[in-house]
Amino acid sequence: MTDLNQRVATAARWSLINTIVRRVGTFASGVVLARLFFGPYEWGLYAVGLLVLAMLLSLNEMGVSLALVRWEGDIRRFAPTVLTLSTLSSTTLYVVLYVSAPTVAELLGSPEATTMLRVLCISVIIDGIACVPLGQLNREFQQFKRTVVDILNFVVGTAATIAFAAAGVGAMSFAWGSLIGNVLALIGFGLCAPGMLRYGWDTEQAKKLIRYGFPLASASLLTLGIVNVDSVVVGSVLGPAALGIYAMAFNMSSWPVRMVSETARRVSFAGFSRLADESPERFAAGFVRAFTLVIAAAVPICVVLGVLATPIITFVYGDQWAAAGVALQFLVALGLLRVAVELAYDCLATRVRKTLMLMQAWWLVTLVPVLVIFAHLWGVPGVAAGHVVVAGLLVAPVFLAALVRLGIPASRILASCVRPVLGGVAMGVVAWAGHRWLGGGFLGLAAAGLASLAAYVPFVLPVINGLRSGAAGADEAPADEPKLAAAETS
Repeated sequence: MTDLNQRVATAARWSLINTIVRRVGTFASGVVLARLFFGPYEWGLYAVGLLVLAMLLSLNEMGVSLALVRWEGDIRRFAPTVLTLSTLSSTTLYVVLYVSAPTVAELLGSPEATTMLRVLCISVIIDGIACVPLGQLNREFQQFKRTVVDILNFVVGTAATIAFAAAGVGAMSFAWGSLIGNVLALIGFGLCAPGMLRYGWDTEQAKKLIRYGFPLASASLLTLGIVNVDSVVVGSVLGPAALGIYAMAFNMSSWPVRMVSETARRVSFAGFSRLADESPERFAAGFVRAFTLVIAAAVPICVVLGVLATPIITFVYGDQWAAAGVALQFLVALGLLRVAVELAYDCLATRVRKTLMLMQAWWLVTLVPVLVIFAHLWGVPGVAAGHVVVAGLLVAPVFLAALVRLGIPASRILASCVRPVLGGVAMGVVAWAGHRWLGGGFLGLAAAGLASLAAYVPFVLPVINGLRSGAAGADEAPADEPKLAAAETS
């Protein structure tokens, strides 16, 4: 158990570095593009491309690559079958997209996005191939190698995007830059996991892989439908310019999800998979510790973004994006809920895959009518508010009940939220007062943010100390709860 803890801890450290470097870089490049080259309309076209790409990526390898992380034994025996399956399914999806691109773009209210869809979604085939060596890296917790490749992908792809934008290519700059970076990443992952890019076929293995992966792929597709149906509604009801405003607000609200959730999720599924084979007590304790950490880390980001939404947007991106402020205030609440739900998703995926698919379907079915009604009534802010209403009132209780059925007490989950929530309230008051007093310039926003963070620390510090003491106890007495969350703290 100690060896697993050390491997997860090391992987989590590199995953955190990976996330921070890429998110800071994404933020900086987004500022450059939004201020110098693109307005809401171009951003809306890119949002359409990302929407379609995300949907295809959720289903392109049918979930079979997750078997590389979860299944016992030598993965090289079935990796060739995984590669063949994922490549065939990804290529088929791309061909369908290529043919239907004009219709898809028209339905999303952006017929000008047709060419972008055809270029950007070539990445679906690349991902179908790269998922196999990437699966081995995740299985072995080799996040250092993944970090190197991901950062190289980002640097080259972003540089290409900015160069194309400066040359006047327009919104297509996003597509070409992304494609160049993804090709480079495929080469990098292949070099980091030698021998994994080898095609082969075993019919019995293929049947088992599909039975294992399809429920997870379906749940993943439903998850992306949940996250992206709002873009469909905004684009079709309100148009590409409104979609650009909404996409900017949604991207900013996703900062806590990307910084906290992505860091955790690179190791959480593999870690929960190991714990699922241990005792139920270890499994439950591991989830509670991980949940406590991610909530404590996400709350301050969400609070600052919510309270200072409009001044942050106008300071960073310019006055032309001010309309995204109200939507951002709602969407940061969704971001916090997503951090919690995505960790629960990884936990449930190890034990109840079919139930998870039904839960995601419930979320999507209840979300669509609410978003359509709220869009017609209140526009872009209405769509953001509808997301929060459904996630908070109709979905979160369902996930909580599913976790309880796995033996994870609801009282422990809810208790882990008390101090971060109280600290978040204190942060909000301080941030609001600081902004009112100091104004919305850089110094005012920085001072308000730092003061609010100082108000948060006394509430969350006992939580962090408790996690550390629990980790030390686990080292001394292996029978105690495992250190999954302690690893993720690093």
